[in-house]
This record gives sequence, structure tokens and C-alpha cells, in this order.
Amino acid sequence: MDLGGDGTEPEVRLQGSSWIWRRGAPEIDGRAYPHGVTVHGTSTVVIDLNRPCTSYDAVAGVDDLSLGPVAVRFSVAGDGEPLWSSGVVRGGRPAVPVHVPLTGVKTLRLSVVPRTPVDTLALADWAQSQINCR
Repeated sequence: MDLGGDGTEPEVRLQGSSWIWRRGAPEIDGRAYPHGVTVHGTSTVVIDLNRPCTSYDAVAGVDDLSLGPVAVRFSVAGDGEPLWSSGVVRGGRPAVPVHVPLTGVKTLRLSVVPRTPVDTLALADWAQSQINCR
């Protein structure tokens, strides 16, 4: 988080970011992942990279703690430009792989958008989230 960081590593920018829950074992479709972050069905997480980075990798999916048949879309932007997006990702389905090159990118934005208003109740995971830097 940017409040406790020193500006030399990637840091979540609290201003402009939604609620975020850092987790040790988020579960998607019955599979536990070693780490990740959980967000609401409508969310944005802004990450200042603070150094040259090469890629962002994760798996994105609807957390098993979500109630009902919810569905969301995930997207990644770099410096305001779209870099990756998923189709509709439904609860109870496997996570989708995310790989985004980051050469030259300074700010990363992870977004989740609900498919319908009811889907705002979803909990969405960016599991195995990893920013690869030099």
C-alpha cells in the first residue's frame, strides 16, 4: 500500500482504489490459490509500479464465497490504455489466466465490472497476482 511504502516497489494507490482484501488462500471453482486479492463485483485497484516492470500475471475468477449465480468481467489497463480483458466470468467456473506485458507502463489499473446490477454482490479474485519487475 502506498501509505507504508517507500516508492521503490509496486504499491497499491489507496486514493482511487476500491476496497481490497489481501488473502492467503482465495478459492475459485473449488480450487485454492496460494495468494491473491479479493474485490467487490464493481471495483478498481490502482497500482503505481514505481520502477520498470515486465509483466503482470494472475488468474481471475469469481470467489467461491460469492452468493448465487453471479458473473463479472475483468480488465487490466496500463497508463489508461486497455491491455487485457476477459469475457464474462461466472461463479462456479474455473479462473481465467491473465498475462499482460508492462514494458514502459507506470500505472496499472485492475478493474471488475458486474454483468448485471445483481452481480455487484460478487466477490472477484485476482489470484496468484504477481507483478514482475527488474
